[in-house]
Amino acid sequence: MATGEQLDDHRLAKVEARTIRDRFPRFVGRNANGAPSGRGASYKIRVLTTDRGATGWAMSWWPDEKVPDLVGRKLSDLFTVEHGPADDAITLELPLYDLAANVLGLPVYEMLGAQGPTRVPIYSGAIYFDDLEPEDAPRGVAGVVASCRQDYDLGYRAFKLKIGRGHKWIPGEPGWRRDVEVTRAVREEFPDCRVLVDANDAYTPDGFIDYMRQVADCDLYWIEEPFTEDADDLRRLRDVMAEVDCRALIAEGEGRTANRDPAGPYGGYTQEHIDHLYALAEAGLVDVFLLDLGIVGYSRYRKIMPQLHAAGVVASPHTWVWTPRSYYTAQLAAGVGNVVIVEGIPGGGEGVDYSAYAFDDGDLVLPSTPGFGLRLEV
Repeated sequence: MATGEQLDDHRLAKVEARTIRDRFPRFVGRNANGAPSGRGASYKIRVLTTDRGATGWAMSWWPDEKVPDLVGRKLSDLFTVEHGPADDAITLELPLYDLAANVLGLPVYEMLGAQGPTRVPIYSGAIYFDDLEPEDAPRGVAGVVASCRQDYDLGYRAFKLKIGRGHKWIPGEPGWRRDVEVTRAVREEFPDCRVLVDANDAYTPDGFIDYMRQVADCDLYWIEEPFTEDADDLRRLRDVMAEVDCRALIAEGEGRTANRDPAGPYGGYTQEHIDHLYALAEAGLVDVFLLDLGIVGYSRYRKIMPQLHAAGVVASPHTWVWTPRSYYTAQLAAGVGNVVIVEGIPGGGEGVDYSAYAFDDGDLVLPSTPGFGLRLEV
């Protein structure tokens, strides 16, 4: 395929910035540490147009003053299939992927190499402390089950439950007990679904081990950030998991305590953070790396995926809170492989058509549509 020649035929003619408003199907509540997510967040996109009328668009959150004037440049100078955007075009990284794939007539995953399946497992990442909402009339455990039911009806067959209520919102034993009640209720209501739990590091190691014993028969699919990652504590957790026959994956690495600037091989994650994760993986204590899609960057994720695979870990890039990132991640998963499941965000952006994608038996089925497969309606 003469990809370089095809990109060489186009010059960037226009860059247009817009703001899209996401709408969730319901009010999303709190997690262990933070305030409610509400009904959706806004995000900035950029629409690129070439002198031959080709277009591409995607999220691009950089402020206008950080985006250089690239109009008039050849598309082949701004983007290559092998490496992604040029260094001076990184602020337009995702829009350039969409534009280049549209020019080539390929879905992004095929442009990336089509090394993974086009049916990608996906979970709902929108199951927060909905038992505590609304504040003037909390719905209790039934509120969380209702949120799962709504997402089940949308096509999801996996739910990530936020836990850690005893840390802040229901202090002490009643909060920890509510976590157990919610987990058991969701498992009972959805016996055919995967149940994931995410504590946002809100538990102590002893507290989480106690929780683990109480939900041992709930067949958890994964455990995310139960407490601040420490090798000895994770080893204790592994021992208890083996004792109670819990085969859940342990997922870590989303959060960071320091920002790397300028970005390195893992984007804004420091080398200390990355080295610590790899050490835990080498010790058999972490199965899934949750490094954020935006903090790492799309092209860097392409480069590090073989390193993760060589280390015996899989990826599930963190995508909350903007809906398009789930679809970008699904394309990455089908393109380079080694993504075990994608974080889904029910809802969508106003004026964005997601209909090229479909749910089937809990998988997100990717379209053969060129680019990312998302269409602007306005």
